[in-house]
Amino acid sequence: MELQIPAQAEEALQTLQRAGFEAYLVGGCVRDSLLGLTPHDWDITTSALPEETARLFSSLPLVRQGEKHGTILVLFPGLPLEITTFRVDGPYADHRRPEAVHFSRSLREDLARRDFTINAMAWNRELIDLFDGERDLSLRRIRCVGPPKDRFEEDSLRILRALRFASCLSFSLEEATAAAVLECRDLLGNIAAERIGEEFIRLLCGRDAPDILRRYRPVFEVFLPELAPLAGLDQHSPYHQYDVWEHTLHALEHTANDPELRLAVLLHDIGKPLCKSVDANGGCHFRGHQEAGAAIAKRVCERLRLSRQTTEHVSSLVRYHDFSVACGEANVRRWLNRLGVPLYRKLLDVNRADTLAHASPAFRRLPILDQAEEDLERIEREGQCWSLDQLAVNGRDLAAYAQGPALGKLLHRLLDAVIDGDCPNDHDALIALAVRLASQLSG
Repeated sequence: MELQIPAQAEEALQTLQRAGFEAYLVGGCVRDSLLGLTPHDWDITTSALPEETARLFSSLPLVRQGEKHGTILVLFPGLPLEITTFRVDGPYADHRRPEAVHFSRSLREDLARRDFTINAMAWNRELIDLFDGERDLSLRRIRCVGPPKDRFEEDSLRILRALRFASCLSFSLEEATAAAVLECRDLLGNIAAERIGEEFIRLLCGRDAPDILRRYRPVFEVFLPELAPLAGLDQHSPYHQYDVWEHTLHALEHTANDPELRLAVLLHDIGKPLCKSVDANGGCHFRGHQEAGAAIAKRVCERLRLSRQTTEHVSSLVRYHDFSVACGEANVRRWLNRLGVPLYRKLLDVNRADTLAHASPAFRRLPILDQAEEDLERIEREGQCWSLDQLAVNGRDLAAYAQGPALGKLLHRLLDAVIDGDCPNDHDALIALAVRLASQLSG
């Protein structure tokens, strides 16, 4: 099999080889190419020392920030390439990065330090596969290079990386690797929260995220302890067929791989353990779980160092996930005024995923959601008004009728009338309504 290599990468390999150095494509670009996927990055490993690499590519812009670890970033036009010297890693005192690296002239030594066999293959005209990575690819299997516990104790983030690869590639974990993932899970406490967050969100957007969450829940409870009470939390309702944890996982199966959507669905019922009550007939109720869940979701997002926008969006989706869907453009316009178009679309998606994970009696909501989506499309297509920015009048138009706080109240009353369909979004009609409302507000 021949890899389809970008011209810039081919030029870099040839430049290093003409100078007498070994050079190979390595890691994810080889793995993805063998899987028929398009690599995101192209990395090269070489026997050239960093200063030798820098000298060979001195005619191009270079980034030398990683030089002490052997990496020179060469900015080829249209494709940056990381070129890294063969190396052996020193001790990992912090369970994340080696205290020192030692440059080597041996490709075997370089490949032996890598995390998983599928990432420890090299290529230059032929595949260099010293640890049976190609076989693991064919078996759709994640296996550590060497003893799994050693690899995870060196860099504990590899625990989540193993699960992320399994989620995104629909792979399984080899038996010893799977056992070490569970045994070493508490080492994740040594990893910076933002790195945990980055890996977890990528994992959560993988095709097999629900299955990975189900199989390895104790790993995720290390940094998301709020998940633990969901398992086994029965709901005893004709609308539910699963406990809260299984309901959540089934809802994720119906969720697009958008980070905010996936995280909101994972957390949508996170408040239920705090709000459970049982009536005289044995029925379960979770009154207030939406607001409780929104507060927990906000703390989770902040703990994982997610952006302020993601935090606000996810907590809003959790807060409103159980909203009562009602047909009609006025109802949709009201939600658009509260959330805006993108977030309201996501709210409908969350509600649909939640509904599909219920028992069949709840499916009667699905046609209502379909209608809400049709109403939304019509509102956007027709440019209907649902915000002050779209209103056909502004503060200057109304200055003769109200001032200060009263002017703001008047604008919102006019917008309410348009949203509810009581007044067209027409300048003259709104001015006439403003005259009547201004007298009421002043009175």
